[in-house]
Amino acid sequence: MKTLNTTRPVTVLMTALMLSGAMTACKKKKEVVATPPPNGETEITVLCSGPEFFTNDKAFRQNAVGESMDQMTAKNKALSAARGLLAADINTQIKRVIDNYVNSREMNNREEVAERYEGLSREVVDQQLKGVKTICERQVRVGGNGNYKTYIAIELSAQDLLAAYNERLTSDERLRVDYDYEKFKETFEAEMNNMKK
Repeated sequence: MKTLNTTRPVTVLMTALMLSGAMTACKKKKEVVATPPPNGETEITVLCSGPEFFTNDKAFRQNAVGESMDQMTAKNKALSAARGLLAADINTQIKRVIDNYVNSREMNNREEVAERYEGLSREVVDQQLKGVKTICERQVRVGGNGNYKTYIAIELSAQDLLAAYNERLTSDERLRVDYDYEKFKETFEAEMNNMKK
């Protein structure tokens, strides 16, 4: 009767594991080297800013800074600036959605329909901006002059905006005839996905 030698396969397996571990350990790790700013320039860290505060397919986002001798005025300046920037971004995006949507549909008098959609868009954006959510707020005191500075980032849900837009469009008798929610939603989501790229 022949006996199986199980130590040889185990030895080969252990050797292979050790070699793969050694090869992984020998790989040179990439170092992240921070490039210093050119002479005479100082890098500034902007609070409430960076990739996690960019608009994506789920939410419109914007950030801003406000400065004042009064703490609340600094906050109000930052919030007002962020809302203005957010409204401009949304209006630009919705204009693209409307243009693509209207051009993809068989509608009589396209120009009039597009104008009606854009008019409703401004109303919806103005109404929805009241419901923006603050996702970051940092206040600092500026050395030297003692002013307050507020950094703020806000967001508005893309789905909430789409729902509000749908509600407004379906209540307009003239537009309701040519309005197709699923097609509009598809166009809206395609434009939002383009923002991720």
